[in-house]
Amino acid sequence: MTMNGLPEKTENIYLKTLSKILDAIAPQNELEQSLNELLRILAGDLQFVRAFLAIMDPESDKLKLSITYSPSKADHVTYSPGKGVVGQVFSSGKPVVIPRMYDNSEFLNKAFGRSEEELKSHSFICVPINSVGTDTEEVLGTLSVDSPILPKDDLAIHCQFLEVVAGVIASQVARLQEEMALQAQALSQGIMAGMPEIPPPSDFVATSKSMRQVLRQSRQVGPSRATALLRGESGTGKELLAEAIHACSPRRDRPLIKLNCAALPAELVESELFGHQKGAFTGAYQNKRGLFEVANNGTLFLDEIGELSLDAQAKVLRAIQEKEIQRVGSEQPITVDVRLICATHQPLEDLLRQGRFREDLFYRINVFPIFIPPLRERREDILPLAELFLKSFSDEYSKGIKRISSPAIDLFTQYHWPGNVRELKNCIERAVLVCEEEVIRTYHLPPTLQTAESTATDTNLSFGEAVAKFEQELLVDALKKARGNMLQAARDLRVSYRIVNYKVKKYNIDVKKYAGGKKKK
Repeated sequence: MTMNGLPEKTENIYLKTLSKILDAIAPQNELEQSLNELLRILAGDLQFVRAFLAIMDPESDKLKLSITYSPSKADHVTYSPGKGVVGQVFSSGKPVVIPRMYDNSEFLNKAFGRSEEELKSHSFICVPINSVGTDTEEVLGTLSVDSPILPKDDLAIHCQFLEVVAGVIASQVARLQEEMALQAQALSQGIMAGMPEIPPPSDFVATSKSMRQVLRQSRQVGPSRATALLRGESGTGKELLAEAIHACSPRRDRPLIKLNCAALPAELVESELFGHQKGAFTGAYQNKRGLFEVANNGTLFLDEIGELSLDAQAKVLRAIQEKEIQRVGSEQPITVDVRLICATHQPLEDLLRQGRFREDLFYRINVFPIFIPPLRERREDILPLAELFLKSFSDEYSKGIKRISSPAIDLFTQYHWPGNVRELKNCIERAVLVCEEEVIRTYHLPPTLQTAESTATDTNLSFGEAVAKFEQELLVDALKKARGNMLQAARDLRVSYRIVNYKVKKYNIDVKKYAGGKKKK
């Protein structure tokens, strides 16, 4: 038996296709992108003209055409369960094979603008995508393809293979369905609260999938008054995330007050938080409002809350539960309405076991925990952050630095960043200060990032080899800037075209690789 006229064995084609699909939907790949790649693989390997996923929208109880692979643009289509071929497959949970679409009166062809010729020359296969790992089997959506007309047995084998694929991608479809529900919920909450879409802070970078999830969680908790607990290593951006939460809350026009609990001695933290009366202790020459009073009707951000003393923890707990505080040296209760956001880099569970953190306070502040991953686990964010800091410091110090060289970028992505975003920011500031060119290069970076090889200072290199390495870096940067134009690169380097041409051949540089890209300023 042949497949779509190909002489290869059917089994080999299916195995190769399945192997590609498993690679495409690997856990580290972005969800929607991996499902798009899946449809592309199906169409390319098995010669399907179109392939598409329809997923049940929990909000509307309708099937939505979510991801498509089609030569013509697909409209946004919804299917009612039981209606049309796709709706029937969803309702029955059984696959359907239509040998020739033109012969089926119920077939819905408007979504893809199929011509009459296509309807006469193509078959249609639709299989259900069932949930996995649950007691009751639930249909999450459908996987459908347009195939050139084939013998009945070949179509049946195609259908069986698509059922296998549907089983493989069930968990990915379930996750996509959850994301659809979350987006609808967030939109609904925004409309209910009468709040416009609030953009994240200008210096909040969320290129990686993990940080987009963090930003999504901040927008979910923002409109409420629930206490958020931000967790993550030092320097990951917890304070910036607190600002993002406050910005999308109903209290955004009220103050956001911040306190680092580790920055003050234990005996002064209580006075700072709750205020004090005149004469309460030595040096208390006048009444002072605490930060809970200052933040009334607004938001109070307590960084490093694990550093609070047990006495201070008890008073914070009372402020959360009773909405009341007492100034140090006073017995008069003061009513406050404060939204609390807490942050810590410490494992509070360990502090609980050691008796250094109150269990009742932990459960009060852990209503909506958000974990910010370290920078080494979200390397997609490194370059956008570096470029953001570069522009900021270039403007601040009146430097004309335009970009970061490719070797320097390589060092950024290879480094493990124990100090996270804070370390990256400090690194860029130092580089801007020492740089006298328009480009940040490897030798402008702190010694912690540099290697002997990257800076051409390896003791195994001769003087000539070190100079050649540096010369090659300058030449590559000039060619990138000139988009592969060697004449322009020669002008930028202030040397003759003949020298540039000679060096390109000497170092075996592929000039075409840099042609046609976006010109760097």
